Order: sequence, then structure tokens, then C-alpha cells
Amino acid sequence: MKKNKLLILSFFLLCATFSFAQQKVTISGYIRDAETGEDLIAASIVDVKLLQGAVTNTYGFYSLTLPKGKRNIKFTYIGYTEKIMEIDFDADKQLNIKLAPTNTLKEVEVIATKAEKIEEKTQMSTIDVPIETIKRIPALLGEVDVLKAIQLLPGVQSGGEGQNGLYVRGGSPDQNLILLDGVPVYNASHILGFFSVFNADAIKNVTLVKGGFPARYGGRLSSVIDISMKEGNNQKFQTEGSIGLISSKISIQGPIYKDKTSFIVSARRTYLDVLAAPFVAAAQAGQSEKVGIAAYFYDLNAKVNHKINDKHRLFLSTYTGKDVLAFDFKDVSSNGNYDKLKSGTNYGNLTLAGRWNWQIKKNLFANTTLTSSRYGFNFLTSSESKEGNKIDTNSVAYRSGINDIGVRFDLDYVPNPNHYIRTGINITNHVYNPGALQLKIALDNTNFNTILGSKKTYGQEASIYIEDDLRFGALKANIGIHASSFFVNKVTYPSIQPRIGLNYLVNNSVAIKASFATMAQFINLLTNESLSLPTDLWVPSTDRVKPQKSWQVAVGAAKTFGAGYEVSFEAYYKEMSNVLSYKPGASFLGFSTDWQDKVVQGKGQTYGAEFFIQKKTGKFNGWIGYTLAWNYRQFDGINNGVKYPFKYDRRHDVDVVLNFDFNKKWSISTAWVYGTGNAITLPTSSYKLPRSYSSFSYLLDVDQGSEKNAYRMNAYHRFDVNIEYHKKHRRNWESTLSFGAYNVYNRKNPYFVRVANDYDPVTQKSKTLYKQVSLFGFIIPSIAYGFKF
Repeated sequence: MKKNKLLILSFFLLCATFSFAQQKVTISGYIRDAETGEDLIAASIVDVKLLQGAVTNTYGFYSLTLPKGKRNIKFTYIGYTEKIMEIDFDADKQLNIKLAPTNTLKEVEVIATKAEKIEEKTQMSTIDVPIETIKRIPALLGEVDVLKAIQLLPGVQSGGEGQNGLYVRGGSPDQNLILLDGVPVYNASHILGFFSVFNADAIKNVTLVKGGFPARYGGRLSSVIDISMKEGNNQKFQTEGSIGLISSKISIQGPIYKDKTSFIVSARRTYLDVLAAPFVAAAQAGQSEKVGIAAYFYDLNAKVNHKINDKHRLFLSTYTGKDVLAFDFKDVSSNGNYDKLKSGTNYGNLTLAGRWNWQIKKNLFANTTLTSSRYGFNFLTSSESKEGNKIDTNSVAYRSGINDIGVRFDLDYVPNPNHYIRTGINITNHVYNPGALQLKIALDNTNFNTILGSKKTYGQEASIYIEDDLRFGALKANIGIHASSFFVNKVTYPSIQPRIGLNYLVNNSVAIKASFATMAQFINLLTNESLSLPTDLWVPSTDRVKPQKSWQVAVGAAKTFGAGYEVSFEAYYKEMSNVLSYKPGASFLGFSTDWQDKVVQGKGQTYGAEFFIQKKTGKFNGWIGYTLAWNYRQFDGINNGVKYPFKYDRRHDVDVVLNFDFNKKWSISTAWVYGTGNAITLPTSSYKLPRSYSSFSYLLDVDQGSEKNAYRMNAYHRFDVNIEYHKKHRRNWESTLSFGAYNVYNRKNPYFVRVANDYDPVTQKSKTLYKQVSLFGFIIPSIAYGFKF
């Protein structure tokens, strides 16, 4: 432990030595959208002659220190017109810059510049997905989906047809840290995983990190999905929304006080239950039996930001969403007797974030964040019957969830263009409710009420980090340490996690990159490896269940060709320990009082290579991604302790996303995906097992399975298309008519494989058949109308 402390102290001293080696003039400030006032993340500031520069942080802040004198400084951001200014570096000064989106210029063709070329970025295994691109990608039923767009990137797989589960470089869904304005979101799916909880109209920026993790991130093994909400237009009021087949959404933003305080509110709701209600009522007219159905989801995003002055800003943001799936049955007879049955489930998230930005000095920026995140799942079924004066009732309720409250403090220090130092601390209190089953019965004047299940568990997590983006000529490096600790059940789990990323620029055009990162995770998701169900349980590391750990190494190369074609190649290897799985036959149901009795821990191993070519700007843009991967798990007590392919071990994965603008009115977007079939376990033999019940004896057919995941389903592939017609009306009204199709060539993709017996009456023998079941064996059309004014 003493050695680790000395290592951290030495790192601080090294950074301080670089920081104060030279006194120079500094300009600092914010880069914002000229139309809306939104801060621009990762905008580039470069001295045209010296080729030294800086990049804005998550809040649009930059700091650039250069020798005194007049200098030409270029400000650029993807999709915006670059601005070149002659600035006299005679004294430290605050300089806020506004960049205009290219689509606001008339009769002038502008080629948008990129913020920073891929070969210039130190960090590897990171992809920024423009939100406008996400909105154009063809989607199931036309519902724009952030997570489904991420599934189309190399190294990322979905859980199955239409699902939002993310399996990044061999990891499982709980190994993804999903942040919304810095707050963890535990359940990111609506309708059993078919849609994500993120409304694209409220989102400003989406970044995926799947390796080479900077030290500022921690707590998960496989990926970080960092999503930033819009801050609200501080110049004028703006409304946009859309009406689709299954949902509608609307977003309103504008200034509360121009240039100082702004807000945004964005809401979405499905309405299939509302549309179906009249038809259900008409079908039951005149009947004593009545059935009601509720099936919908909604979500709401809201944010307010206030500029106190050039040094201080306050932000308050929230997200809430819920899924409801329920039905009720009622049968009333003419004599007043009745039978009633109600059953349903609801689950959802609530997040809150309060942020204070403080520009302490010209090159020192602080952010303090208070966070709260809550996820809850509830299931209830109840019945009531009346016969004469006698009323019998019973109910079963199941509840689980997790609550977090945390505080985070981050410092950004930019002493000169060759160093960008970040440090911070994070403290979170977790309350885990793994699940409680409540039974209530009132029968024949007898009342029974009991609660079964695991008790709440309390855990405290703390972390501290320091990292430095530094440059030595053609070599760039991101070096850092993330130290964390988790306290639960009187047990403390400390962890020191070194991180390093290297980028060597050859001939100023080709980048050779490498990274190494260790990670630790103190939270687990108990899942049955099938659907992304809300019944999956979040549970902590305990004195019996050890934290998950991993290390990952990656090497690669990157280069930009021609008119903005970014090409990258990466190879990676990752090992994981203490990964969790249910024991064979176990699930979240049952009367066992402790979930720890149902799980087993083991190892994971994954390795592969990824190829990615992307074009972000121009009339023709999109990407092509290819992944070659191997993914294994090993547990004592599963598959006789022998290593086996993980269910989502996918050897080949191809994603092609192409967008083309024919003119200002018409555009088309297409997506084609291909993937090797998921690994499955199939019974290969059966035998008769004698059984008896009371005085009755019989033979029970028992299937005996193969080695775990020894077989493959058929390959998965499909083609989607989306066509848009844009029109500008009077008074700043814009409309977009979108129509398209999911699974255009009607591919019957495998969803699961079921076992069936085919009896031949001639031979009087039966044989076992394996039949593929498809969820969408047909074309799914979509149409939506969008508006903006």
C-alpha cells in the first residue's frame, strides 16, 4: 500500500514539474453554438503556424497557453463553419467563441471541418456518434434509438432480434456504465428491451468507450456510454417533435432570460393501449366478462441551466420514465357475485443531477456534481371473488430495485498545450433491494400475510483519479491511475487501477496506438442470459461475492484519407475474473431467502480484432464496421468446469450504415447487419426415469444436453431503409416525413430454437426435431411525421 501511495505522489510531482516549467500567455473561455448557445463538446482550437492547440471539455471550456505575440487561431467543430481569428497573445484573456452550423448558410457551399482527426486523438477504442446521424438511422417501427445505433458499431453486439442489450467486447450488460449527464442509468430499456429510454430529441452528445479507459471512468469492466443532454436554447424558443406509429414526442426549449438562463423539456409516450381501447370495449359490449389492458411507456427529460457570470454556471437536470404492462379481468353475475383478477408489472428510472461549473483560473476548471439515481421493479397479481356474503382475496407482490446518492468533484488543469491534467473524487452510497416477495391471503376468515426475500444491502463506494494527456513530439500519451474502494457488510474491497494510452504519429499521417487498462466492478446484474428483462436483479459485491475485475490490452492504427474518411484497426485481448452467473436451474424466483445461494463466480476471456471506416460529413456519409471475436466463460459447476463459448460469442459481425442526401428535400439512410448465430445448448439424448406418485407409477422422459453452448443458431442478417422528405414552410416551420421498413427482404432470423417430437404413425416411432422460432419473419413498415419551429 505504501508503494502505491508513493507512485501516486510521484505522478503528481511529475505533473507539477511540467506545469510550472514555463510561463506563457493563456486565452480561455467557452465555444458555443451561435444559434442555440449550446456548449460544443470536443471542439478544436489550434494555432495555425505552431500546430499547437486544445480541445473543449464536456462543458465547452477550453484553455490554450502559447508564447506572446499575434497568432492565427482556428476554431473548428464537426458540422460547423470553422472560424480563424488573429489574436494578440499579449496578456491572459477570456474569449468566448460562437460557431455557426453549416446548414444556416445560404447560397454558399461549406465543407464542415472535423474537430480533431482520428490519428491525432490519444485515446483509442472510443467512438463519438453525432446525434443527427443517430436520428437518421433506420429503426424498428421508426422509433429513433440511441442504443440501437451503438449496436451498429464494431465490438458491440445486441442480445437478440430487436433487443437493446449491449455486449461490448465480450462483456455482459451490467459491465456497461451508462451515464446520462453524469448519472448512472441502471435500466436502459423500454418494452422488454425493444426500445431504449433515451429520447434523441433531448440528447446532445453520445460517446462510446470500449477500451483504453481514461482514469476518470471507473466501476465497470467493458464500456462507458457517456450521454449528455441538451442545455436548452438561450436565444429563442424552439419546439420540435414527431408523431409515429406507436409513439409521439415533443421537445420545448428556450430562454428564461436570454443569454443567461435556459431550459429544455422533452417528453415521449406510446399510445397503442389508447388506440386499442375503443376496439376492446366494442368487442366486449353486452358481455358480463370484461377485460382491460394497459401497455405503454413514457419518459420525460428536463434541464435548466443558469449563467451566474463568466466564471460560474449552474445546471439542474432530471430524467424519469416508466413501463406499464397490466391487465384486469372482471366477471359479474346477475345475482351480484363476481370474480376479479388483476395482474401487472411496472418498472422505471428516476435520475437527478445538479452541477456547478467554476472557472477557478485561466487554465483551471472545476465541476461539482450531486447525483441521485433510482431504479425500481414492481410486480403484482391479485384476485377477489364474492359468493353470497363470502369474499375471498389473495395477492402476490414482488419488488426490487436500487437507489444511489452521490457527489463528484472534478478538476481540469491545462498548464500548456502539451499537458491536460484531470483529477477528481467520487463518493456514492448504494441501497440494494435484491427482491422481496409478499403474500397476502384472506380465505374463510383466515388471514395470512408474509414477506419473503433478501434484506436490503447498503454499500459505500469511493474513488479518486488523476490522469494527464501529455505530448512529447510525435508521441502522445494518456497516463493515469484510478483508485477505488467499496465497503459492504463490514468488508472493504480496495482497488488500484493503472491506465495508459499511447499514440505515435508516423510521418504526421498514420497513428500507431496502444492501450492498457485494469478495471474493477462492485455491482452485478443477475440475468438469465435471455431477454433483457426488468426482473434482472442488481446486487452488490458482498463478503461472499467478490468484485469483478478485468484487464485489457489493445493495439491499433488509424489514419484519415481524402475527404474525411477515417480508417482504424484495433486488436484486443481481455481477461475477466469473478464474473457472475446463476447456478444451473436457478432464477430470481423461488423461496430461497438469499440470492447468494443461487450464483457462482468464474472467469471470462475475450479477444478479437475490429475494422472501422467512417465518414461523418458531406452528402454521402456513414460507416462500415467489421468485428472478428472469440468470447468464453468458465465456472466451477457449469459444463463440468470446462471453458465454453459465451451465449453471445459471435465470430463475425458486419455493420454497414450509409446515408445520402439527394438534395435539400430528399435523403435516404440504409443499414445492413450480419452476425454469426448465437451459441446454444441442445439436448442430444434422452432417457426414461422411473417416477411414482401415490399409487401411480410412470416413466419420465428426461433430456440430456450437450456440452454448454456447443451448437449455433443460423446466422443473423437483415436490411433496413429509411427515406426522409424535408420541407421548409413559412415562419421558420420545418417538417420531415419519414417512411421506411425494418427487415426489407423478409429474413426469418432466429430468435430461439425449440425442441419438438415428430411422431411417425407408420413406424410408430418419434424423432427429435430442432425448430427455429423467429420473432419478426416479415417486413415491418414505419412512418412518422416530424416538425420543428
